[in-house]
Amino acid sequence: MQHVVLERWSRGNSFVHRRDARAKILGMLAFLVVVATSSPAFQLLAMFYLALLLAAIVSARLPILGMLRRAAMILPFSLTFAAISWISGDSQRAVLLVERSYLSALAALLLVSTTPLPQLLRGLEMLGVPDFLLMVAQFLHRYLFVIVEQAHRMRMAGLCRGGLSRGRGRFHAAAGALGVLFARSYERAGHIHRSMVSRGFQGHFRLLSAARFGLADAGFVCLAAGLPLAAALSARIWA
Repeated sequence: MQHVVLERWSRGNSFVHRRDARAKILGMLAFLVVVATSSPAFQLLAMFYLALLLAAIVSARLPILGMLRRAAMILPFSLTFAAISWISGDSQRAVLLVERSYLSALAALLLVSTTPLPQLLRGLEMLGVPDFLLMVAQFLHRYLFVIVEQAHRMRMAGLCRGGLSRGRGRFHAAAGALGVLFARSYERAGHIHRSMVSRGFQGHFRLLSAARFGLADAGFVCLAAGLPLAAALSARIWA
């Protein structure tokens, strides 16, 4: 499961993992802005940006092929719009769309793979993101495991009873199972919420350690934002 793999990757101990969540968020945002606004000689810039991301992946001791493969999940969506641009006669725009979307997806994946979700949400909170959106994201992440576990149990029960037949009956069984899954997940979520309230939950998740933004974090932001920006400015000057 993708979210389980990313959760395991985010618990690593490397130079990138140890950086403050705010530093990584600001560095990613700066990288995305530079990628989105770089136009002259973007083919060479794309190779440079990819090299920077690969260097960060190696520094974080993450599997390169696994990261590249998971970032490619964005390609079906970007290829659809790229095909429309290609058919309309703008082939350069189509290529740029695919390259920028893939680099952006890889940068976002790198952020999630090196920052545990509680720290990531706390960093977003300190940067001024509304608390309501962060609370929704937190509960969505927590209940996702509940839904996946419930679906796995229902699938195993169906296999044991021979209920996953083929043909048209399989679609009717899947529709019924989906309704049962929704009802059981809703009931389970209610139990979890009541348990959290009984344990003193007051609408805010707390971390065991305080976030600290040090000199290494400031240097990381300057490095993550300065290298892509310098490359983009150099490309504009030579263009």
